[in-house]
Order: sequence, then structure tokens, then C-alpha cells
Amino acid sequence: MSYYDQRAHASHTKPSWIFLAFVALFLGTGVALWAEATGDVRGIGTGLTVFLFVLAGWVVSLCLHEFGHALTAYKGGDHTIPEKGYLTLNPLKYTHAVLSIVLPLVFVILGGIGLPGGAVWVQRGLLRSKKIDSIVSAMGPASNALFAVILGVLLATGVLDNAGIALQSAVAYLCMLQVTATILNLLPIPGLDGYGIIEPWLPPEYSRNIAKIAPFGILLLFVLLLHPVINRYFFDFVYWILGLLGVDTLLVGLGSNLFRFWT
Repeated sequence: MSYYDQRAHASHTKPSWIFLAFVALFLGTGVALWAEATGDVRGIGTGLTVFLFVLAGWVVSLCLHEFGHALTAYKGGDHTIPEKGYLTLNPLKYTHAVLSIVLPLVFVILGGIGLPGGAVWVQRGLLRSKKIDSIVSAMGPASNALFAVILGVLLATGVLDNAGIALQSAVAYLCMLQVTATILNLLPIPGLDGYGIIEPWLPPEYSRNIAKIAPFGILLLFVLLLHPVINRYFFDFVYWILGLLGVDTLLVGLGSNLFRFWT
């Protein structure tokens, strides 16, 4: 590889300043919440800090989700990935920025649901096997699951015991969002990662027919979650998972209230 090729490759794989800015906001607001551990968690200032902490953490997790897809695809044979900018973790490089960033943020703000979104365009024909194809789809929700486990461990092991109730509740709420994103992404609905995992093993004619309705997968998911019974069972399952992680559901509720500081 020539010097110029090396520089070009580095520019396609170096973390973008946008991603690093969200990481800095996530860590900075976390430190700010820790610093005001003895403060009044009902204050507007604390609520705004929780809002920024959760929102920045959520954007970071979305970037890592898509990076998981992209890196696995690159290692699995699709060498067009770097030139598309997917390895820079820049959310503006995604194929569907609205579906991947804007819409999930709206759902987090309004509904407290970690909505998944499609983003990276992978040339499946370049991947070396069906197994790799499935793994590419699985790595997105796997990153959300890992994020949830890390946040849960921080709470369950007492690492944040001296950090104050505001930071603990913010971490618990963000953990809940990661759990919802993991579950929803794994549903076998066309357009979601769960379907992407099984699609390589389906008959080609079946996949071609399903591809026609894949763009409506998110809409179908939205309609299903609006149903009161489905919504209740879904969140019962979410809180069961949180219980396994050792996350106090009361902290999740407080985190939700602080996040919506304007209410």
C-alpha cells in the first residue's frame, strides 16, 4: 500500500469529530452529575444534564451499533465499507440518517423506547458466507446488549453508589433504552436485524418478495407497540431483563422523570 493509499485508508477509519464530540458530551455530563451528587435531583439544571447525558449516550450507542455492522462486514469480505465512511462512526455517513439517528432520538424523547433504525449499506454478495452475513446483522444488537450489560454492571456492583441518585438513575434509564433496542432489533421483522440474521438462509424467491415490504418494517413495529397489551408484555419483558442485570426499576422510573425535565 502506497503512502497516499495509507493516508486515504486512515481518513476512512479514523473516528470522526462528531462521534468524539458526543462521547465528550456523554462523559462530561456524567462527571457533572457525579459532581453534584449531593444536589437537589428535582432541579431543572439536573434534569437538563440528565437529558444531555442520556441523549449523548444514546447517540454513541447508535454509532457503535452501526459500527458493529460495518466492521464485521469489512472483515467478512465487503472491502467497500471504508470508502463509505462507515468505520469513522460518523452518523452523517449513514445511508438513512433520519431512520438511524433522528427517528430513534424522537422515540427516546417522546416514548422512552430504544427504537432501532437501518443505516449501513452492505454489499452482501461480497461476504464470504451465509454465516458471516448473519453475523453482520447480529453485531448491531450485540453492541446494544454489551452496552446494557456494562451499564448494569456499573449499577449492580456498587461502582456508582457514591455518584448520587441523579447519575445512577440516568445510567439505569439509558440501560433500559439499550435493552429495548436489543429486543426490538432481534425481532424477525423485515427491515430489522432479527430478520437480517435469518434472511441468508431463506429461499431467494422468498427473500425477494419480503424485500418489497422491508421498508415498512419500522412502521409495523410502531403499530404493534401502540397496542396496549403488546406494549405491556413488551415492557414486562424489558423489566425482567433489567432485573437479571441487577438494575433497580425505581431508578429507571426516576431517570425517565429527570430525562423529561420539561414536564
